[in-house]
Amino acid sequence: MKKSKKQTKVLFVSSEVYPYAKSGGLADVSFGLPKAMLGAFDVSIIMPLYGSIDIKRFKIRHVEVFDIFLGAKKYKVELLSTTYESLKCYFVGSKIITDKKSLYGTPQSGYKDNDLRFGLFCKAVVAFAQSKNYDLLHLNDWQSALCALFIKEDATLKIQTLFTIHNLAYQGIFEKESLEKLGLKNEYFHMDALEFYGGISFMKAGIAYSDAVTTVSPNYAKEILTQEFGCGLEGFLSKHENKLTGILNGVDLFHFAPKTDTALLQNYDATSYDKKVENKKAYLQERNFENEQLPLFIFIGRFTWQKGVDLLIEALQELSQMKLNIAILGEGESKYHKQIKVQTAKAKNMDICFGYDEVLSHKMYASADFLLMPSLFEPCGLNQLISMSYGVIPLVSSVGGLKDSVHSLNDYDKSMACGNNLGYGFSFDKNEPNALIKTIQEALILYEDKKRFKEINMHNMSCDFSWDASAKVYTSLYKSLLEQIV
Repeated sequence: MKKSKKQTKVLFVSSEVYPYAKSGGLADVSFGLPKAMLGAFDVSIIMPLYGSIDIKRFKIRHVEVFDIFLGAKKYKVELLSTTYESLKCYFVGSKIITDKKSLYGTPQSGYKDNDLRFGLFCKAVVAFAQSKNYDLLHLNDWQSALCALFIKEDATLKIQTLFTIHNLAYQGIFEKESLEKLGLKNEYFHMDALEFYGGISFMKAGIAYSDAVTTVSPNYAKEILTQEFGCGLEGFLSKHENKLTGILNGVDLFHFAPKTDTALLQNYDATSYDKKVENKKAYLQERNFENEQLPLFIFIGRFTWQKGVDLLIEALQELSQMKLNIAILGEGESKYHKQIKVQTAKAKNMDICFGYDEVLSHKMYASADFLLMPSLFEPCGLNQLISMSYGVIPLVSSVGGLKDSVHSLNDYDKSMACGNNLGYGFSFDKNEPNALIKTIQEALILYEDKKRFKEINMHNMSCDFSWDASAKVYTSLYKSLLEQIV
């Protein structure tokens, strides 16, 4: 394939991007990975313009207005843009997208018109990509999946698509009637296309019609081909296995580096690990913990069944009697809010903070000794990578990207670990409270061995968990896709 000397244009398409809108790790990935690809490609990002986005703060400017047709209806769409840390981000604004403050709706159920909201977003993205001569679209999760189908419908478009599955459990499932609303033909309503148990799945569009499919860790790519983790799509995915690749996520070390983190009282790195204790002392005093000498365990994440919150709640009563401190930060389903509140109300060694607080989460990483991630499944997970960068030993369930990134302390040997890039921590296989409690007890034993505890943390902090390694794999994959353009 012969191309001009101009740099290849890549459009990274996501429903949430840090720092504009965030509900989870997708937002961090959607900023960190494109930034790591700058230089190799001409990369831009595009996302929906939600009502919660602060236009003035981020200096988001109007670009143009154009019309999009979905079915028999015409929608007016506004395109806006801004630049943050050298990365250009475009926003798709329209009344049905922008008049809502939340990204997707409540944790229990999404907005009823999410099919239209994200269908319009995808149609607008394809129109924009065509007008600006983009060579490749990197799509992320169900909210952007229809882009692949819209591109395949137009044989004149020479745009390659790569679709990344961040979490197969959220598929964007809607009633069959959505086909007509979105202007899609009934011929897509069959099991090898969009049909899913009588409805339609946006996720299937990304898998079926993209030129390549990735997951956010190698192990998760294997897991989703099984009934246990396939969420009803394991057979469908097996048919497309030839274009499936697992690539482990990284961390944006510009934003997650204790040496330069502006949220911290005391900055530190692997060579000044002992300074970390100043952050812990200040945090424990700020949150009114009584015993500052105890090891601090933290949980940061969404309150959903996937994150193992049920296991954590069942274990809290026994943990309240142990010689440790626990701090919990998160938001999600209201039932978990209530249950956690009840369990922690009388415990003197526990602190709970409901909601999303980026600054507080950084303080917690810089203060903690151990991270709790008892996920029932975890496509990749970023918390374990961030925690190791901050000198926090993770306790994780042995699934998905956690299995790829957290290696057993039983295999840790100082002489063997010297120079390798493997992070070490604790893992457990059984999804039950006793397994979590037993692993915490093992962590308490390690904590008493101050020399080994410090040694492991210093090793983990010396590892490179940045996006560099992942970016190299994606660069190779992008190039192989672009070679297919004729």
